[in-house]
Amino acid sequence: MIIDGQEYVVRIDGKTYHCAVDIALGYVGGKWKTVVLYYLMEGTKRFSELKRLMPDISEKMLAKALHELEADGFVKRHDHRSVPPRVDYSLTAEGRTLGPLLEALAEWGKGKTERSGGKVLAIELAQSVNRTLKA
Repeated sequence: MIIDGQEYVVRIDGKTYHCAVDIALGYVGGKWKTVVLYYLMEGTKRFSELKRLMPDISEKMLAKALHELEADGFVKRHDHRSVPPRVDYSLTAEGRTLGPLLEALAEWGKGKTERSGGKVLAIELAQSVNRTLKA
């Protein structure tokens, strides 16, 4: 990484990074972490709410993403210690610093959708799948 004309490598938590993008993706890379963070920008969510918002993620992968985001200090887990069990997740102050990045990614994604014409109403997709399954 070049900073003020000097070449640096960065060491954080025992990992070596060679550029700023490498650092960012080291923390929030992968398919699901950014999506979890994006939904948590809207506010506190329970596990089941996040699962409903991301129907293609398995419960195991969602739990793993949340655990890693919590370990990295981006997400706070709050166990209400109640019966039935109630746990919810929210962004920490550090997690909120990712807001501009996530918004920029979302805007790019919306633009890509418009440029590629791949937009389909969810209800139409569900009806199409149902028709295919019945055939």
